[in-house]
Amino acid sequence: MTTIKNSRFQRDFIVSWAELHRDARALAWRLLEKGPWQGIIAITRGGLVPAAIIARELEVRLVDTICITTYEEQSRGDSNILKDFEGSGEGFLLIDDLVDTGTTAKIVRDLVPKAHFATVYAKPAGKPLVDTYITEVSQDTWIRFPWDMELGYSQPIAIR
Repeated sequence: MTTIKNSRFQRDFIVSWAELHRDARALAWRLLEKGPWQGIIAITRGGLVPAAIIARELEVRLVDTICITTYEEQSRGDSNILKDFEGSGEGFLLIDDLVDTGTTAKIVRDLVPKAHFATVYAKPAGKPLVDTYITEVSQDTWIRFPWDMELGYSQPIAIR
């Protein structure tokens, strides 16, 4: 398993495909009663998988994206909007896998201020920026999503 070089992360929260699917479906249940929804806006790349699951569960056929980078290693915190969304987002769900520090959340909130912002996971610093989330994790936790993982040996917790 790769060690996180940033000292602000003290814990790993490993999410399997099955857990992500379960949590995204739980998010869809919460969002169902808040609809109906015109469409979904996925924040790439992390929001693509949860957005696909939620679109299926809510029978939403219109799925668009906002493409933004904010996690480049050399420029952590800098952002680059690669693709915007036309309109205020009214009637749309804005979906991401995680809200962490709130850097991306602040940017997309400005881009689509009337969208309902939902994430599967939320950390304390970013939590006030989202409307709906499923699971809160501590700020010092690195969430390891299944698309970033390979199978390999895992050290016992006591040895780490």
